[in-house]
Amino acid sequence: MAKFGLSVNEIGIYESLLLVAGFISFSWIAGLIQTLLPLHNNNSTFKTQGKKSPVIFNATILLFVFSILSAIVLYIFKNQISGLIAKNTDFQYFNLFILYMLVASPTHIIEYIYLLNNKAKSIVFYGVLNFSLQVILVAIPLLLGMNFVFVLWAMIAWMAFRFVWLIALLFKYSEFKISTSFIKEHLILAFPLILSTLLSGSAQYIDGVIVTGFFDESKFAIFRYGAREFPLVILMATAFSNGMIPEFSKSSKEEVLATIRKKSTQLVHLLFPISIAMLLISNWIYPIIYNEQFAESAKVFNIYLLLIISRLVFPQTILIGLKKTKTILYAAVFEIIINVLSSLILVYYFGIIGVAYATVIAYFFEKIFLAISVQKIGISIKSYIPLKLYTVYTIAIICVYILIDFVIYR
Repeated sequence: MAKFGLSVNEIGIYESLLLVAGFISFSWIAGLIQTLLPLHNNNSTFKTQGKKSPVIFNATILLFVFSILSAIVLYIFKNQISGLIAKNTDFQYFNLFILYMLVASPTHIIEYIYLLNNKAKSIVFYGVLNFSLQVILVAIPLLLGMNFVFVLWAMIAWMAFRFVWLIALLFKYSEFKISTSFIKEHLILAFPLILSTLLSGSAQYIDGVIVTGFFDESKFAIFRYGAREFPLVILMATAFSNGMIPEFSKSSKEEVLATIRKKSTQLVHLLFPISIAMLLISNWIYPIIYNEQFAESAKVFNIYLLLIISRLVFPQTILIGLKKTKTILYAAVFEIIINVLSSLILVYYFGIIGVAYATVIAYFFEKIFLAISVQKIGISIKSYIPLKLYTVYTIAIICVYILIDFVIYR
């Protein structure tokens, strides 16, 4: 979008719409899917399952119901929301975003259907096809100089493709059998996690609200293009965490903890050096990837690179695997309080950079809270994290950050 001539203001409005759509749906999507993982092979409703699991079908039904409810909420309050995010700019596309969210939300279960059926190669194939299609469909109307509304229709077409793919997977891997008892069991376990995800995961949305409250759409676009975690880190850490959760219902706790420690060591060795490399080149490469107007985004991005310190510690994986989701809810409350307070304080001193600092601080203290909670149930942090190695890399990336942003590019 930045390369094909859209103004920073237009991109800011587009990002604001995505912010709203994400905020209304991300918590229940994450909560329902993450609690599906330990329930798939260990639930009190379907004790014996055939090749096709009714668990997946019932989880998908829940996603559809929540998606419809979210769309209704967006439609009822569309005037208030559009007036808030668009400010002085005419806004025509809110209904399209409601349709996009309605179709998109249930499709997030696709990768997890493959995961639960041990189809790793299928995940890779689907991922390459799916996101290649996204880039192609969105790029075509921009290349042809068409009105921005066609970009939104392209995104809806992309989600329609995912929706059809989901239906095909349900026929292949799921038994079409509705169970109110399983749905109740799923909701009871998922509810604390939905609330905790809404709180802890809403940091980026709270950041966006604070930035839009203090600055205009152009500044918000600059912030949003920088306020992105390094994709490789968030993808690999999340995939690893979600992949380990079902193991608690298959193997002993000690075996799973040993596996988490071993594989997280590999992630530390891989992802910390790559993140440090990104710190070294981000200030130079950002204006090239986007344009000179987004040079300040690199400063925000560099701070978000520090989130790797929190991402590669996995106490939440253990707690979800052991079905102790209430503890995660308490941690989320703690994190959100720190995030809001520190954002409101630091934005006065550092501008949009201060909001990014607040996010890193909040995530860090949340992981400390979770690690202490896991310690209290008799699981030492050394049993699932290579502590000395992790500490060395943490000190290294902080030192590089200080060198880059306070010495070289101050």
